[in-house]
Amino acid sequence: MSDSKEKRIYFDWAASSPYFEQANSALFGNPSSQHSEGKAAKQAIDEARRICSQALEVPAETLFFTSGGTESNSIALFSNLMRKGQGRILCSMAEHASIRSAMETLDKLGKPTGSIAVDSSGRVTENTLKKALQKFPDTRFVSIMAVNNETGTITDMQMIRDTLRQTTDNKAPIHFHCDLVQAIGKIPIDLKNWEIDSASVSAHKIGGPRGIGLLYLRKPIEVFYSGGGQENGIRGGTENTQGAAALSNCFSELGMMTDNRKKLFSDTLNSAKKRWEKLISSLYAMERCTLIPADRKPDDERFSPYILQAAFHGIPGEVMARALDDLGIAVSTGSACSSSSPERPVLTAMGVEENLRIEGIRISQGSLTSDEEIDLLLDAISQILKFL
Repeated sequence: MSDSKEKRIYFDWAASSPYFEQANSALFGNPSSQHSEGKAAKQAIDEARRICSQALEVPAETLFFTSGGTESNSIALFSNLMRKGQGRILCSMAEHASIRSAMETLDKLGKPTGSIAVDSSGRVTENTLKKALQKFPDTRFVSIMAVNNETGTITDMQMIRDTLRQTTDNKAPIHFHCDLVQAIGKIPIDLKNWEIDSASVSAHKIGGPRGIGLLYLRKPIEVFYSGGGQENGIRGGTENTQGAAALSNCFSELGMMTDNRKKLFSDTLNSAKKRWEKLISSLYAMERCTLIPADRKPDDERFSPYILQAAFHGIPGEVMARALDDLGIAVSTGSACSSSSPERPVLTAMGVEENLRIEGIRISQGSLTSDEEIDLLLDAISQILKFL
């Protein structure tokens, strides 16, 4: 296995993707400064915003650069502290740790909160959403992610839209926030048709650098904390010009603008599906492997073909992850943001048995993953199962 150690194989794209672009050293000026260097940086920010807006098919003035998905989620969630009245905030029980932690803080600050149950696949259904809205008729803000970061479960966004629209008849509208971090570049996105009010994006999940992201706001909000007025007052702090430019380049590469690039996006998605179908079919054939959820099929359209959760009987997830790491393959036991905790709240919300939660690992691929790497991963798992 010395060769695999020399050339690492990466299956933790859901945590962070490889980043290859070099920063533009010419963009060092402060975009708020009035000299030539500052104006050049401001122009680069404006151009980056324009490119991102074209890719997402929304007006440029609705996009705000942040430090990443966590801050984008927090800005949207904590704006509820500025809303008049005691409107309740709901989130699904399978949300990212940044949402769950923010909800705990809001609850401590006296803001009414509540949760939306998910089914065994980790999905918010029409039934679970309606039950939550009936239980909490004072709901004015709902947060539901588009693609789950641990299982790859895809939310039926049109169903969410229709259910919220029906609920708001003769009532104040419900703000719909969506964590798009694992959806951008992985599934088709339609912010306008889904009628999303706010959404979060993170660059380092799609080939960009860490420390840069986007917040989409269909309408202006009053933020809980402010700074020097940057990003039209939505996010204070000197703008990350190089990061914004890099993020816009990611959107360009994803194939989300021109017809040719849209075809590239489709081709990339289809290739990912074929690799995942092979991986899932092979794992099904392993007696000691259980997929999470167990009924996930190789061509299951309910899930993103970029994230997979699997458990191996008798082997704790941390042990399997370390064994694969020793063989030159990187996987994780779940969200990197929660790696210090043995708890698996998303799997718990799905009703997954404790032994499977302990044994679960997350395998996630990206645009550079190859068929050969799938084969090497399967070979490595087979070797480990012989000895553990």
